[in-house]
Amino acid sequence: MWPVSGRDAAALVAWVVIVVAAGASVGVLFPPGDWYQGLAKPSWNPPSWLFGPVWTTLYILLGVGAWLVRREPGAAADAERPGAWLAFALMAVLNLAWTPLFFGLESPALAFVDISLLWGVLVWMTLRFGRVRPMAGYLQMPMILWVSFALVLNGTIWLINT
Repeated sequence: MWPVSGRDAAALVAWVVIVVAAGASVGVLFPPGDWYQGLAKPSWNPPSWLFGPVWTTLYILLGVGAWLVRREPGAAADAERPGAWLAFALMAVLNLAWTPLFFGLESPALAFVDISLLWGVLVWMTLRFGRVRPMAGYLQMPMILWVSFALVLNGTIWLINT
């Protein structure tokens, strides 16, 4: 697969830019604001400045994984790719919906339902990516870990603020 041609490199950059831009745009449109600052949070809540770099890194890994799925040759990859793209699309919808639900609607409860679904779909997507190209699946493991943490954090914030 390596080295990467100029066209492949441009496609990689495009995947990463599109995925990072989609994630960043939701964050810009629905910032935490005063409501979030006023919520009770657990002592293990990460500092606000950490979320941007973490999500940017995770979105870069997601873009690289999607690029690997797209470019993997062979009949086996062709057979697995539709399921991988379906899982990717559902994961993207759920992922991008969390921020407007939590910060826009100020609803930790709705966001918790969303992130619970997101976790399951993310695991499914990771497995489907891995069936096309193992490295594409492995690259999603940090996102599974972070979303697992975020799910517990979201649930805790919901519970201590009800």
